[in-house]
Amino acid sequence: MSAAEESEAALCRRAAAGDRAAFEQLVRSHQSGVRNQLRRLTHGDGALADDLAQECFIQAWTQLAQFNGQARLATWLYRIAYHRFLMHVRRQRATLPLTDAHLDELTSESAAQANQSRALRLDVASALARLPELERVALIHCYHLDLSHEEAAQVLNLPLGTLKSQVLRAHARLRDLLACWAPEKTS
Repeated sequence: MSAAEESEAALCRRAAAGDRAAFEQLVRSHQSGVRNQLRRLTHGDGALADDLAQECFIQAWTQLAQFNGQARLATWLYRIAYHRFLMHVRRQRATLPLTDAHLDELTSESAAQANQSRALRLDVASALARLPELERVALIHCYHLDLSHEEAAQVLNLPLGTLKSQVLRAHARLRDLLACWAPEKTS
């Protein structure tokens, strides 16, 4: 176990025993990752992502004693955040709109190719929105949040093979949907 992992484990033990300062340190070190996850899941709705992140950390505070340390704390928090998001969606039963703020996060932009890059971002966002929900969230967790397949499977509460299948299907669908962006082959 690395020094950082030992330090985090000590903070978790202290926070589980009621040490608010220790929990505050844990929140500070993980809040940007959780908020980033939720912003992507909510299609860039920052206010909703912040509200869900707050609910996530409240739940984490009340259930920290149940954290067994088998997964990384970040993975455990991502799972709580994902479940908070699902609860919100079930309550709302509405499709969340895709915003320009979300589009700006999907790809990086070079100054020399700004127009082409913007068009690509729009097409990628559109293609992502057309994916089935499970494929979309699998990609978000594996690529945007940089979780391993094992960690993403834990967060999404899926068998590892199912997660890998969803990611492969999503790749294939995106490849088909974005075929017009494939570089032309020269002879």
